[in-house]
Amino acid sequence: MIYRTNIRNKEQLSQLAFGCMRFDRDDKEVERQLSYAIENGVNYFDTAYAYPKNEERLGRALQKLGLRQKVNIATKMPTYLITKTEGFNQMFNTQLKRLQTDYIDYYLMHMIPDVNEWERACNLGILDFINEKKESGQIRNLGFSYHGGLKEFKELVDVYEWDFCMIQFNYLDENNQAGIAGLEYAASKGLPVFIMEPLRGGKLANKLPKEALKIFEKAPIKRSPAEWALRWVWNHPAVVTVLSGMNTMEMLEENIRIASEAKPNELTQDDFAMFEGVRKLILGNGTVPCTGCGYCMPCPKGVDIPMCFTCYNDKKSGIESGIKSQYFYIQRTHNHQASLCVECGKCEKHCPQNIAIREELKKVKKELEGPIYRPARFIAKKIMKRR
Repeated sequence: MIYRTNIRNKEQLSQLAFGCMRFDRDDKEVERQLSYAIENGVNYFDTAYAYPKNEERLGRALQKLGLRQKVNIATKMPTYLITKTEGFNQMFNTQLKRLQTDYIDYYLMHMIPDVNEWERACNLGILDFINEKKESGQIRNLGFSYHGGLKEFKELVDVYEWDFCMIQFNYLDENNQAGIAGLEYAASKGLPVFIMEPLRGGKLANKLPKEALKIFEKAPIKRSPAEWALRWVWNHPAVVTVLSGMNTMEMLEENIRIASEAKPNELTQDDFAMFEGVRKLILGNGTVPCTGCGYCMPCPKGVDIPMCFTCYNDKKSGIESGIKSQYFYIQRTHNHQASLCVECGKCEKHCPQNIAIREELKKVKKELEGPIYRPARFIAKKIMKRR
């Protein structure tokens, strides 16, 4: 296993982290996989409050195997579910009980969308909660996980002295969400960056177009699409560790092998050209040629133009579909949706790709803000207790 240094606390973390969201198997199999992972150098295990059974399975397995002290446990607090000050302690204590531990190594604010949500949590007293838990050692490192746009990501990086952060990052999302610009911005601030969704939920491993598979097959070095995708992420020196939701022993063994070989800056210009070809094939025709540069921003009416196009492209290309694409659009464009556009045209003056942004936003609205959009958005906001 290759390890990378967390520059904040100098800890050596395995560059492969075990994402426990898919712990949907029996306890014996969970124990078998955890034992193998730890024996082969994996020392970071990630779960969340939103996955109660998975927190419990991880806790039971580590306790039974006597391996708690050998690993880092990461879990997450969904602040959007908390409406009262006492909710912070109640949720945290529930997680400690599930995980059968008295401290969390890496604790994240789960899927925090913007500074407004952080300020709402601050108004409820989260800073007192954090300070108390860090002083007592119950929280050793505090961070946040993120799925929104670049502008909001930078604001979140700067609003608090975080110990680390987690972003979605893969070769398809190089210029989406926080993207490469966000990775480099956080690194420039000395903030360690952990990675989720390196395979886009498995889509970059086993749901690629046949033409894309042929491109990988032509490479002089024979590797699976999953291996190429993981090596692309690990090629970035600013990346500390990469989460993978491994649900079979075969997958675990393969990823550990790759994580024992892949190093930063090892890919060639030919490799990058190959990824660009695959990316274009995945996106296909009918998508918006947005690179996520953000030159069109800010929108006077608050439209998150790059994120709107990302969600639209994901649906048009088949990366996301149906209800899931609607959910992600609502989640990631919270109060920044395409329908806010008043067609002022300010954005188009600054777009280096010369995209007809106003016309494309109309397509986004038609595709993702259909009849079920308003009720779905209302329900989502109610569930997340937005104000």
